[in-house]
Amino acid sequence: MAPTCCAAQICCCCGPAPCGASCPCGARLKVSTGTRLLYVAFHLLACGVCCLALSRTVVEAIRENVPFYALLCEPLPGGTSCNLLVGYSAVYRVCFGTACFYLGQAAFLVNVTSSTSFRALLHNGFWFLKLLILVGLWAAAFFIPDQRFIYAWHLVGVCGGFIFILVQLVLITAFAHTWNKNWLTGASNDKRWCLAVLLATLGFYTMSFTAYAFLYKFYTHPGGCALNKGLLAFNGSLCLLLSFVSVTPCVRLRPSSSGPLQASIICCYIMYLTFSALSSRPPEKVQYQGQNLTICFPTIGKDGLQVEDTMLAVLGAGVMYACVLFACNEASLLAETFGPLWMIKVYSVEFQKPSCCFCCPDKMEEELAASSGSSVGHDESDHVVYSYSAFHFGFFLASLYVMMTLTNWFSYESAELEATFAHGSWSTFWVKVASGWACVLLYLWLLLAPLCLPDSHQPSSPAQRYIRRKRRRRRRELHRVSIAA
Repeated sequence: MAPTCCAAQICCCCGPAPCGASCPCGARLKVSTGTRLLYVAFHLLACGVCCLALSRTVVEAIRENVPFYALLCEPLPGGTSCNLLVGYSAVYRVCFGTACFYLGQAAFLVNVTSSTSFRALLHNGFWFLKLLILVGLWAAAFFIPDQRFIYAWHLVGVCGGFIFILVQLVLITAFAHTWNKNWLTGASNDKRWCLAVLLATLGFYTMSFTAYAFLYKFYTHPGGCALNKGLLAFNGSLCLLLSFVSVTPCVRLRPSSSGPLQASIICCYIMYLTFSALSSRPPEKVQYQGQNLTICFPTIGKDGLQVEDTMLAVLGAGVMYACVLFACNEASLLAETFGPLWMIKVYSVEFQKPSCCFCCPDKMEEELAASSGSSVGHDESDHVVYSYSAFHFGFFLASLYVMMTLTNWFSYESAELEATFAHGSWSTFWVKVASGWACVLLYLWLLLAPLCLPDSHQPSSPAQRYIRRKRRRRRRELHRVSIAA
């Protein structure tokens, strides 16, 4: 059994065999799951290399302990200064190789509909070869002249990073939209779903209020932090506004899925973006009651000075990367189901019956349920579960987003890993703030845009049809009374 397992793993690494069900003696993953996990491992490897290159401590240790470090810099365009091997320049070049790796596969795998095609075999296998290609792209990027490459690649990274933020906002609003629509479908026939909607809404609003109180307590100070106080007050007002708009009668009659549940989810996400923004800004140093204090930062020592603590930074980075992985995976699933215009069509999905698994449409749920019964783990024997091209394009944008986040967006020349997550930067702060405001605008547009459309273009729920029939009957009665008079 062991030689068979080893031979299967060799076929997986060097041949077209997928790494989901190739080993008969180990745990069998689905082909789609195993493939995506390995591509995530490649992206994690790239992010780890970027963090090591950006860390001041690691760079100093390498310079002191590697005997031939200076010789490595001679063939590079920068000469013997070795500036290309460390700092933001190294992060840009590693992310350039990673982005080219995923973008090339996204272009190569366009319109793959069968897992048995030659291009699908390349996607699911040949992992050792793809690892060599990825490392080769990293190495080749260091030989690019540094004259205009950094500036041009920075502009590309800014555009790609903002596009990825937009994709995340579309996914979170679509997530709230489908959740509310799915459970309201059940609430129209079963009162137990009404209780579930109420409990979920109260839970999200409770988390939002708790997060708001936490942020106000630890990120404000009587001696300053006026910007933090203003941001918390403004974002709290926006949460109240969108919660009020979502329950107004004129809005509830047009988009049948509007309600307090999706508003509570958006409020919770806005509080997360507010936390991410406040934890990404530099602290303030003020004189308060005769003492020099470092404020607007939660890690404060007993003497009033800032204490180096990486726990909050690690937590924020972990949540950020979890959102990145969710966005890449969910976008590929939706792109396979709805096609290239999934960012628009996802809001029009209808559910025949309620379900706790509301993230996928009914058709995809049936396909996933049928594929999960396979005993060999090959859930893509007849079709593809997710869009290969959209999956790689999502990781292409994610590479640019991670690159911009690690290098402080617009202040990349002074970027260091320790300062990026421990002290923050104003560029990252304003990007996170703008992301929260863009989320509010997108959600309000989804609520208010149907008011500008004719009634005939809007889907009608049973409650809406009943109200309209009642209004027409009322108008006819008034018309009869006027004629009789």
